[in-house]
Amino acid sequence: MIEKIFAELDNAYPEMVEIRRHLHMNPEPSFHETKTAKYIRDFYEDLGVDIRFGVGGNGVIATVRGGKPGKTVALRADFDALPIQDQKETSYKSTVPNVVHACGHDGHTATLLVLGKILHSLRDELPGTYVLIHQHAEELAPGGAKPMIEDGALEGVDVIFGTHLWSTTPFGRIDYRTGPIMAAADRFEITVQGRGGHGAMPHETVDAVVTGAQLVTNLQQLVARRVDPLESAVLTIASFIAENPFNIIADQSKLNGTVRSFTEETRTLMEQEMERVAKGTAIATNSAIDFKFHRGYPPVVTHEKETEFLRDLAADVPGVTEVFNCPPQMGGEDFAYYLEKIPGTFFFTGAMPDGEVYPHHHPKFDFKEEAMLIAAKTLGKAAVTCHE
Repeated sequence: MIEKIFAELDNAYPEMVEIRRHLHMNPEPSFHETKTAKYIRDFYEDLGVDIRFGVGGNGVIATVRGGKPGKTVALRADFDALPIQDQKETSYKSTVPNVVHACGHDGHTATLLVLGKILHSLRDELPGTYVLIHQHAEELAPGGAKPMIEDGALEGVDVIFGTHLWSTTPFGRIDYRTGPIMAAADRFEITVQGRGGHGAMPHETVDAVVTGAQLVTNLQQLVARRVDPLESAVLTIASFIAENPFNIIADQSKLNGTVRSFTEETRTLMEQEMERVAKGTAIATNSAIDFKFHRGYPPVVTHEKETEFLRDLAADVPGVTEVFNCPPQMGGEDFAYYLEKIPGTFFFTGAMPDGEVYPHHHPKFDFKEEAMLIAAKTLGKAAVTCHE
């Protein structure tokens, strides 16, 4: 049966590419993916697959029921794009200004749609039930996974598998890890309220730029001096805004950024210490500082049994040249919510393109499309053989 699925996927690869490129040319940002959701819905309806749409927002769930007894297996793909201008020069360049699939979600969707089509065509010969979760809004917290789960996406599901096409991982490699594989992704906002004035009379002001600069310096010490060296954390200040004419001292500055960590203890420590630094800097500079910490996705923590199962089967998937026990990485993913509820695993499918390689979320991001075939075969094999 597995060889039959592989052969069907090989035959359907041109359709997979066609779907991916259509989605790439017609991207929609998080929480606005109405046309994409309709495209997915229409695809399954044309096949006669049972679907639910509007799940937790723009989510779509298709269900394929096999003709033999077995587990209920969920496979998940996300389908939102990013608010970035596409700078690639390709025939399938985004046609939507300032929106592009710069993370591979178009490829995830094409992979699962074609795999779902093949599972449906072979359903009478297959064991168990296959729940195909097409999730909206992965890129923007609070994300789409949580509301989809609350709307019943995992009801009756025994195990879940997911993958991410990864442009900086060599093509042909499957990266797996037991335990934390991706970090908690939190964000923060800081507003410094000082007292503005003439640039020639600083003694009459409370300079919000100087205070903001002190915050940048003080906050950067937290990971180095407050976090256990055997733990991991990242604190990035992504924006520092205090725009004024050249001769005016700013009365306000705004900073925002992200914090990444792998444990609840480190996550809580960073939040508490950042607030302490903000309060202390406010006292030291006679300014008012408003600090807000927004908890995003928890860490993605894979389950040992399912991860080892995936590791072993991936080695024999056509096109896979290496199965690699990868280090954890600081990117975030709301697949974490699924793994908090049921057993499963999440892995990276190497999709490094030929030529120049751009990272995820870059305006020139792209991936090697043949990686979709490896992802589909790996997910399909996991879904069909986990009943044994």
